[in-house]
Amino acid sequence: MRPVRRWAGYAAAALILMVIGAALRPLVLPGDHRAPPVLNSTEIGFAQDMTAHHQQAIEMVQRLDPAVDPQVMALARQIERSQEIEIGTMLGWLRLAGAAPTDSHPMMWMHEGGPHHDMAPGPMPGMASAAEMDRLTAARGRDAEILFLQLMYRHHAGGNTMARAADQRIGSGPVKETARSELVDQAQEVGLMTVLLSQRGAEPLP
Repeated sequence: MRPVRRWAGYAAAALILMVIGAALRPLVLPGDHRAPPVLNSTEIGFAQDMTAHHQQAIEMVQRLDPAVDPQVMALARQIERSQEIEIGTMLGWLRLAGAAPTDSHPMMWMHEGGPHHDMAPGPMPGMASAAEMDRLTAARGRDAEILFLQLMYRHHAGGNTMARAADQRIGSGPVKETARSELVDQAQEVGLMTVLLSQRGAEPLP
């Protein structure tokens, strides 16, 4: 019986060593357990830049004369609400990705890997200048309506340029779907702005 007991003891000891070895293996020979990135560089750049783009649209609404025609004000409030929601969504993605809310190199993502990837990124399309924003703040009545519609029309056109670029560069996922949704929603708003400008004898800015 002694040899049997001896071999049983050896087997038990071996089993214990195997369990300990399995537990210690990740510490001794760590494997690559990194999770895939939440967002790639294009998605991060788009979310950062579109957040800044949306923030200026909201500022335009806040600078608009509150006494303008109710139809213009209703459109302005609709834009404000939708872009606030999208900003919250994009900031949430950036937080999950561990990325900053702003881009230190704006618009770089539109040139990475594209046909003009060797070109320096240009200014963010559709953005109003500081002087134009000041003019909007000072404008009243019909002048305020026309200037707001012109600036927002151009702003949306620039945003659509960014959304189309994101749609082309991103394979799939929620960021791509957001870019496509923006194209649809903003196209409808651009159509309404065109009508409102025409009613006031004005045209979009070049």
